[in-house]
Amino acid sequence: MTRRSGACLRCCLVVFAVVSALGVCGPALYWKLKKGIKLAGADDKRHRACPPCVCDCPPPLSLLNIAPGLANLSVTDCGSNDPDLKQEMEKQFVDLLAEELKLQEAVAEEHIRHMNITFAEAKRVASQYQREAEKCNSATEICEEARERAEALLIKERKVTLMWEKRARQMGWEGE
Repeated sequence: MTRRSGACLRCCLVVFAVVSALGVCGPALYWKLKKGIKLAGADDKRHRACPPCVCDCPPPLSLLNIAPGLANLSVTDCGSNDPDLKQEMEKQFVDLLAEELKLQEAVAEEHIRHMNITFAEAKRVASQYQREAEKCNSATEICEEARERAEALLIKERKVTLMWEKRARQMGWEGE
């Protein structure tokens, strides 16, 4: 029985693989075959090589012809007119590193502040849930005590009822 089910499973997988392959490759093969059939049946004169195109295109423009001022720019000229950029570029490497460290420290402090606020909020919500749980436990205990008292009263009431019923039977009552 196991061999038969294994063979059936293999057969199903092979069929599935063939159908999947045809589903993926089928459309491409269909269009290639359709195009090949058209070429074979169509007029051969239409499909011969085209004559070369005659173009009177101008030569491509160079960057110097489009914007001659761009060729004279160099990296040293970059930002020479902007005083803020000039001041920033003149800073020493150590100053830049110190500034980067200050920025990272500010980001870290902001992150810690946000984390502390989130932690305080989580503590507040946790204590609120704790108070709610204590209220629920208290109410459950009160209900349990009331149920126990009611059960004790019910047992006592049954005893009294049985005693009265017993007296009534002794006096001649036959009951229901």
